[in-house]
Amino acid sequence: MRLLLVEDNEDLAKLLAQGLSSAGFDTDVFTTAGDARTAIANVRYAAIILDLGLPDGDGMSILRELRGRGDPTPVIILTARGGIRDRVNGLRDGADDYLVKPFALEELHARVEAILRRPGQILGISLQSCCAGKVAW
Repeated sequence: MRLLLVEDNEDLAKLLAQGLSSAGFDTDVFTTAGDARTAIANVRYAAIILDLGLPDGDGMSILRELRGRGDPTPVIILTARGGIRDRVNGLRDGADDYLVKPFALEELHARVEAILRRPGQILGISLQSCCAGKVAW
């Protein structure tokens, strides 16, 4: 599965991309809002991991643009902005999850997997028939 990581700290972006790769995700990394917009316009991503503090704009504007045009791609905000108001606004503006730096890479993996398991997403839950006519998830 292909993810888009938008993170302006190049060292952190490399570490995250390596960690996501070891978890089985192909990750495109961009450090600016402009490059992220171009990537989104040209590639269909399974999910987007989006920093808010970018050198050429706010990641929230990217999120609002996605949701404004009805793009359902799951978005995890990954930011140092950890105030309650920031988190609430991010989620209300369309983020599927919000993770505050610093964080454990294992938690990011779990959050990516969780949003991709949601119904209609790539790792969506599937129904299987099992014993005695019961249905299992």
